[in-house]
Amino acid sequence: MLAEIITIGDEILIGQIVDTNSAWMAGELNNIGIRVKQISSVSDDRLHILTALAEAAGRADIILVTGGLGPTKDDITKKTIAEYFNVKLVENKEALDNVSAIFARYNRPLLDVNRLQAQVPENCEVILNKNGTAPGMWFSEGGKIYISMPGVPHEMMYMMEEDVLPRLKSSLKLPVIIHKTILTVGEGESFLAERIADIEDSLPSYIKLAYLPKLGQVRLRLSAYGEDEAFLKEKVNEFSAKIIERVANVVAAEEDIPIEKAILDFMTEKGLTLSLAESCTGGYISHLITQHPGSSKVFLGGVVSYSNGLKESVLGVRNETLEQFGAVSRETVTEMAEGALLNFKSDYALAVTGIAGPDGGTPDKPVGTVWIAVATTNKILAKKLTFGNKRRQNIERSAIAALNMLNTLLHDS
Repeated sequence: MLAEIITIGDEILIGQIVDTNSAWMAGELNNIGIRVKQISSVSDDRLHILTALAEAAGRADIILVTGGLGPTKDDITKKTIAEYFNVKLVENKEALDNVSAIFARYNRPLLDVNRLQAQVPENCEVILNKNGTAPGMWFSEGGKIYISMPGVPHEMMYMMEEDVLPRLKSSLKLPVIIHKTILTVGEGESFLAERIADIEDSLPSYIKLAYLPKLGQVRLRLSAYGEDEAFLKEKVNEFSAKIIERVANVVAAEEDIPIEKAILDFMTEKGLTLSLAESCTGGYISHLITQHPGSSKVFLGGVVSYSNGLKESVLGVRNETLEQFGAVSRETVTEMAEGALLNFKSDYALAVTGIAGPDGGTPDKPVGTVWIAVATTNKILAKKLTFGNKRRQNIERSAIAALNMLNTLLHDS
């Protein structure tokens, strides 16, 4: 069973907003055994939308559309879908009652333009929007299913979870799709592929291996397709175990989670705490950690010591260390980590200092030079890395490399 996702809106095509809807929808559809064939973004243009719908119907069994259902003149999705099916727009009582109730709840008058939200193509089944005024619409035409939903993410997600996904699951015979993801850090995809080439070659036809690279990381995803869930799980686990054993030195997690979440889970289980001393990463590592619920069980706090003065006054880095070796050095990053341990009284500390760029480099310390240190009360490791001249990439690479070093020390301790 194949699906296609169409997102509608000029704001997506000009980069004003990021299309997060499609990624979320694709994941949810995949979880219930529906494979997404294609994702398209189209403008608020009648002919463009009509063409996209017709082309999608030629490729997929289920077409999901988001966006263009608002009350303003630039929202033309409903009228265009009605034209696509050659039907009229009619007022739906349930949708009108829903809109009226929302405006009454906030003691606001129901304007004519808002009343128009209750108009839908006459051949659709309405999906009530419990978080907004634009109803969703379900069409079964020509052996295809078309579903139109609002583009506002929380409205779309509620409809998908409460109505669309349960109905798809109950009305369609769907296959089983099993995924297993292994997170590796510190080794490129080509090197990984070479190391596990024989395992990949031995995969049966119903299991595929995908390499999903990101700065400093590669996720290895095994995907199995079939009817027997227990059998598929057994075979996926069998091959994932072989891969994990082969590349154990770079495995950070055996599930589809980011490295900082894997670290948090491990440290929570062990009752360990962490503090940070960041310079060139500017708090980015702290952000990665604190975005996860429960991080306060592990993360005590940190300092962004961008200036040498703060490195001295807050972290206790010695003035003579900075004068002799500079802020970007083994000696400085070591004292930063030691200062974080002392000041925050944590079990582990992580420190980063470097030159993010695009300027500030010297012949002996070019842009992209980064020193990282991880420390406990009885052990400290420091490492120099050299990246490129792209500031954002240098910050991200530094953060992932630092977390990888921490992860390694945690498991070696």
